[in-house]
Amino acid sequence: MAKDTIQKLKDSGLKGRGGANFPTWRKWQAVKNATASQKYIICNASESEPLVFKDGYLLERYPQEVINGLKIALKTIEQSSGYLYLSKDYFARFGSALKNLIGNLPITFFAKPDGYMAGEETALLNAIEGKRPEPRIKPPYPTQVALWGKPTLINNVETFYWVSKIAQDEYQGHRFYSIEGAAANKGVFELPETNIVKQILEKTNNWPNFDFFCQVGGGAVGEILLPQELDHPIKGMGSIIIFNKNETNVYQLMRNWAEFFQQNNCDQCAPCREGFFHLKEILEQASDNLSASHRSTLDDIFAALQKTALCSLGRLAAVPFQTALKKLF
Repeated sequence: MAKDTIQKLKDSGLKGRGGANFPTWRKWQAVKNATASQKYIICNASESEPLVFKDGYLLERYPQEVINGLKIALKTIEQSSGYLYLSKDYFARFGSALKNLIGNLPITFFAKPDGYMAGEETALLNAIEGKRPEPRIKPPYPTQVALWGKPTLINNVETFYWVSKIAQDEYQGHRFYSIEGAAANKGVFELPETNIVKQILEKTNNWPNFDFFCQVGGGAVGEILLPQELDHPIKGMGSIIIFNKNETNVYQLMRNWAEFFQQNNCDQCAPCREGFFHLKEILEQASDNLSASHRSTLDDIFAALQKTALCSLGRLAAVPFQTALKKLF
């Protein structure tokens, strides 16, 4: 007897490629099991994290596989219809080709509003419903109550790509990695998900011949790793950004992060709204010389973000600053 799709997903061990690293089959099973007359499936193609572009690579080169993954979800989860939630750039570049592939399937296109936070999985629900794109409090989780109050499956582009491969028995435990920054060979690469960061850089001809550090997990929330720390696989978002240590002003790098978060947070909760304002203020006032008092205040801001921010993006925002301060000074 042939295995059903969800069993195949479970056997594959596939985890979400959007950052959360959650077992894909669990999401699918939860939505399938939910009692509702209408369910929704959303492909999140907003790709809001700076310097991460693997989803765009897949939409350009393998759109049929992505749409096939959506078709499989629609077939697996009864009484469902879909949304393709695209960044404005991806909508302009790939919308026409994707519409041709979708044909008469019950899939609606939606262009993501401007702003980093509009790519968060619950903020996109509000955007589609015509509300301000800000995160929702969880629980309830999207698999229970989400779009228009109905159970909703949300996966990103790469996840749907691998769903298609799994259904065709062509999945070999690979994933895609985007490599940016001071890299000799920038781009998107398909390699085994068990590869450690060092192997990924070596296999793609990107191991630097200069003193360097990496930001792994995105250009905003990614953590800073030194060369001797690259001995583990990447979970969630497959992003590596390389920095030349001798040519990088770390204070300016942190100021750039602070400005990004201040401009792009949703302003819904005080830890982010006030925290990023004061974080940017401290980094600007201190110039290139943080005092012990400055560091103590920053630690308080980071603790507030991690313990009380409404959404996971707010809680993760402290990571690049904390790891940079710990390892680069």
